[in-house]
Amino acid sequence: MNRMDFTPYRRSTVGFDRLFDLMERQARNAGGDNYPPFNIERRGEEEYRITLAVAGFRPNDLDITAQQNLLVVQGRKRDEHVEGEMLHIGIANRGFERRFELADYVRVQNADLADGLLVIDLVREVPEAMKPKKIAIGGQATLEVVKDNDGDTKAA
Repeated sequence: MNRMDFTPYRRSTVGFDRLFDLMERQARNAGGDNYPPFNIERRGEEEYRITLAVAGFRPNDLDITAQQNLLVVQGRKRDEHVEGEMLHIGIANRGFERRFELADYVRVQNADLADGLLVIDLVREVPEAMKPKKIAIGGQATLEVVKDNDGDTKAA
């Protein structure tokens, strides 16, 4: 059995229920369907790329739906009429649905299909209101965004 017990963490943390539920759900579904194969790549501090091998699918056969904290990629099987008799069918053309849980503030930036690979670029953009700010003491009204040594703003 591939069960993970997060009880010690649940009793000493507050507000992480969604994270623990997600990890337990992923552990339960780990032995599921691995079609189509995919890669997840970190391309920068706040940039990611998901690449799915979808050979045989056309852009009209694929649906990409981004919701809050969820990315769903679906491929629909199409009916093709082939001239002649098929002796062997080795290229999968079955329908699929692949789900990716996304962190807060992660959005789809771009999607492209080329050479049998569906590439989905993601970026994490923390809203200005959620970034840490210096709070003035003594009634001064100015607030400024906290920056690190490189001058980049950091999120909490």
